[in-house]
Amino acid sequence: MKLVILGSGTSQGVPVVGCSCPVCLSEDPRDKRMRSSLYVEGEGGERAVIDTGPEFRLQALRSGIGGLDAVFLTHAHADHIHGLDDLRPLSREKTIPVYGNRETMEEFRERFSYLFKETQRGGGKPRIKTIAVTGPVRVGGLCFTPIPVKHGALDILGWTISEALTTPTVHGRVSMAYLTDCTHIGEDSFRLIGEGGAPALLIVGALRVRPHETHFNFAQALSAAAGTGAREVYLTHICHEHTHREIEEYCKKFAGQEGFTGAMGPAWDGLEIRL
Repeated sequence: MKLVILGSGTSQGVPVVGCSCPVCLSEDPRDKRMRSSLYVEGEGGERAVIDTGPEFRLQALRSGIGGLDAVFLTHAHADHIHGLDDLRPLSREKTIPVYGNRETMEEFRERFSYLFKETQRGGGKPRIKTIAVTGPVRVGGLCFTPIPVKHGALDILGWTISEALTTPTVHGRVSMAYLTDCTHIGEDSFRLIGEGGAPALLIVGALRVRPHETHFNFAQALSAAAGTGAREVYLTHICHEHTHREIEEYCKKFAGQEGFTGAMGPAWDGLEIRL
C-alpha cells in the first residue's frame, strides 16, 4: 500500500492569506500546508482519496494522480470537499463512488446540487454517485472501514484501510488509520481501529499546542495515537502557529516522556509512505 499526504494543513491552509507570521513566511517547504487529504494506492493498482479539499486539482497534478476508483469523505466542511468538482477529468470513463456517513452525503448533495440536476448544461460536471456507508467498503484488495468520531458536536468519520499482502516474500495484512478533525474517539471506535491487531500507521489531526473546541491539540492527538498501539504516527490538519521543526521537537519530547518507541512526528505535503 502506498500513501501520499496530499495536504497537511487546517481549514485556512498555510500560509494564511494576509498573514505575516514566521510560519507563513517560512522558507521550509514542509511549512507550506494545503488542506488535508490522503491518496491511497493498493498493491493491485487500486486508487482512492480521503477528502477532496479546495486544492485537490493542484495536489493531484503534483502527485501524478491519473485515475480514481473511489472517494471517501470524513465530513462536509468546505476544507474537505470543495475540490470535488475537479474529479471531472478523472470520471470521464467511469462514475466514481463517493462514500461518507448519511449526514455528510445529505449536506454534500445540497452543496453540489447541480451535479444531480438533469437541467445542468455546459461546463461539464463530474460523474459521481453518493453512497451513505453502514459498514466496510472494498475497493479491490483494499478495505475501508468507517470509524465514528466526534468533531466538536458533529458526528463524522475517520477511516481505517487494510490490505492483504500476497507478494512472493510477504504474506499477511497491513492496516492504517486516518482520523482528522477529532475531539473524541469512543471505545467502540478504538476497538474498530484495533481489529485484527494494532495499525502499522496512524495519521491523526492535531491543530496546535493550545486547546481548541473542535480539534485535538498536539497532546490530545498523540495520547490518542499511543492508545491505538500504532507503531508509526503522523500529525496532520496543522495550523500556522508552529513550524515543522518545532512540531518535530514537541513529538520527540512527548515520545520520550511517554515511552513511545515508534516513529512520531508531523506530516508534510507530498510525504510518501509505503506499508
